[in-house]
Amino acid sequence: MLLFVSSVKLVAEIALMAMVGQFVLGLLAGQRRDSNLFYQLFQVLTKPFVKGVRLLTPRVVLDRHIPLATVVLLAMVWLVVTIVRINLCLQIGIDQCR
Repeated sequence: MLLFVSSVKLVAEIALMAMVGQFVLGLLAGQRRDSNLFYQLFQVLTKPFVKGVRLLTPRVVLDRHIPLATVVLLAMVWLVVTIVRINLCLQIGIDQCR
């Protein structure tokens, strides 16, 4: 169970970092961000999460708001999984969680 919780936490962290990196690089690159290799790499990493949130949200939500909804959802998942991991570590002993 601890391995599963840690894996979900890791995936959420990687996705959140990729979303933030894509946002910052988009600000720095401006209009030429679509030709930037690293921006394209971030798009490939975040595309499954963005599409998943698009499937979960109703159609009245604008497409430009979907990345923000993705970040909020990933942050909530990360927070819940972190709390679950802390509870598991307290139950089985902190020495086994290292």
